[in-house]
Amino acid sequence: MKFQLEKASESYLVGVLLAIAGGYLDVYTYVCRGGVFANAQTGNIVLLGINVADQNWSKLLFYMYPILAFMAGILITEFVRRKYRFHQGLHWRQIVIVLEFLVLWVIAFVPSGVSDDAVNSAVSFVCSMQVESFRRFNGSAYATTMCTGNLRSATEQLFLYNTTRDKTARNKSLQYYGIIIFFILGAVLGTMITRVFLERSVLIVCLLLLVVFVILFIPPSPEEAEKSRKTL
Repeated sequence: MKFQLEKASESYLVGVLLAIAGGYLDVYTYVCRGGVFANAQTGNIVLLGINVADQNWSKLLFYMYPILAFMAGILITEFVRRKYRFHQGLHWRQIVIVLEFLVLWVIAFVPSGVSDDAVNSAVSFVCSMQVESFRRFNGSAYATTMCTGNLRSATEQLFLYNTTRDKTARNKSLQYYGIIIFFILGAVLGTMITRVFLERSVLIVCLLLLVVFVILFIPPSPEEAEKSRKTL
C-alpha cells in the first residue's frame, strides 16, 4: 500500500493537476488579494527590495508576511513527513493535501480586501507545502508552483536530446515543457474565473486538491509497479 501511494504521488497526472493549481493560485492572490505573488517568493523579495529602496516602510510587512509563511509551510511539511511517513492508511502527502484544502476553503469565505495580508500569507503557506511535498514525477525533479527550474530542466534535456538523440531525454523535455504549459493554463483559468467570482474562485483549487487526494489511492498498473521496483 505504501509503495502504491508513493508511486501515485509521482505520477505525471498529479504533476499536471498541481501545476494548474499553482498557476491558478499565483493569479488569485495577484488579481484578488492586492498584487502579491503566492508562489514566486522571488517576486515578493524583489518587490520588498523596491519598497526598501523607495523607503516605503508601510509596505514592508505586506511582502514579508508571505515570505515568512512560505518558510513556515516548509517546516510544517517536513514535520508531517517525518512524523507520518510510515503511517498505515493515509500517505503523509495526503495529510498535506487535507491541510491545504482546509486553508483554502476558509480563504474562499474571506471577502476580497479584508485581511488580504493574512490571506496572502495563508496561500503562500499552502504553496510551500505543495512544492515541498510534490517534487518528483516519473523519477525526475520538478516544481508545481514555479516555472524557472522546470524551464531550465526542459531546455537542458532538449539540448541533451539534440546532441545524443536519447529518446528518454526528449520525453523528459516534453514532460517538463508540458508542466509549464499547464501552469500557464492554470494562470489563464485563474485570471478569467477570479475576475468573475473573486475570493470564491479559490474553491476551484480545492476541487483540484480533492482529485489529487483520490488519485493517490489508485494503485499503479502492474507494468508501472514492476518498472518502478526495478528503479528502486
